[in-house]
Amino acid sequence: MELRLVLTVEDVDAALALYRDALGLPEHDAWEAEDEGGRIAILDAGRATLELVNEAQAAAIDRIEVGERVAGPVRIAFEVDDSEAVARRLEEAGAEIIGGPITTPWNDRNVRLRTPDGPQLTLFSPAD
Repeated sequence: MELRLVLTVEDVDAALALYRDALGLPEHDAWEAEDEGGRIAILDAGRATLELVNEAQAAAIDRIEVGERVAGPVRIAFEVDDSEAVARRLEEAGAEIIGGPITTPWNDRNVRLRTPDGPQLTLFSPAD
């Protein structure tokens, strides 16, 4: 009924600045475990899908978006209205642009980023 991706981050405030404030994912819920210092923020990322690719396809996507094989076994992709503008906002919030913008063979405009905590993000927008 729901796909929930859980990221363990060093700095929740910095991650919120990136994903909530710069990317625009609305905060759905949040709480703190005062006695243990734990924090959780749940952001609404819209519709979720699970994309399964083999190594050959992952390598092909990396070559298109970045020019070489760089992603690990998990890469997070977000459809946004303007991938280039959102990438600039994420860069200002601490992410590093590592590829693109590029128009893909499937006619999306993609930008690849690496977040401060390591996960790679693909931002994609229809090219038309």
